[in-house]
Amino acid sequence: MKILLRLLLAILVLTPITFILPRLITAIYAWPRLHRVEDVPAKPVAIVFGAGLWRDGSPTPVLRDRVATAVELYFQGKVNKLLMSGDNRVDNYNEPAAMEEFAIGLGVPAEDIILDYAGQRTYDTCFRAKEIFGLQDAILVTQEFHLPRAIYTCNSLGVDALGVAADRREYRRRQSAFWQLREVAATFVALWDIHITRPRPILGNPEPIFPMEAQ
Repeated sequence: MKILLRLLLAILVLTPITFILPRLITAIYAWPRLHRVEDVPAKPVAIVFGAGLWRDGSPTPVLRDRVATAVELYFQGKVNKLLMSGDNRVDNYNEPAAMEEFAIGLGVPAEDIILDYAGQRTYDTCFRAKEIFGLQDAILVTQEFHLPRAIYTCNSLGVDALGVAADRREYRRRQSAFWQLREVAATFVALWDIHITRPRPILGNPEPIFPMEAQ
């Protein structure tokens, strides 16, 4: 009975550490790679991660903030292209198209926007950025809570990535708390994917954004 109690106690102690440690690792790794729009070094492309749509197909405020931040990078000359990566598993849900429409409405020419319809997860977006779109480096645009996982994932998969936070407003406390809690589990899964299972997402034929550089 004493051995069993000790085992249960060890499980209770180690389980939170198991999930919190990956979050700490990615936060430390990402810290020197975090920048503001004004001071981030120029890169060829900004990768914008999907973040949900309303029922009418328009971007949520979180996604609008990501796109608006990427557009600001574009007009400040920090990037030349915007890679909009999101979910399009069903016909009536198209994150990349909604992101493109919003960016065009903010003045970005359509020819400077590239759409990745298979960015179902952060891991998929980073993997495809390298394998499909031929990116060697990029600026990642997402909210601050998501940047550590995104930066760690993209760099681990071969994309030299810096991050710019897209927190352009005050979000609801309950919503922010949920994101932080979800991120603990998502970061554990991300490190498992990167270092253990290394799954291959949906791929296809290469579509290099800069063909000469990808050769």
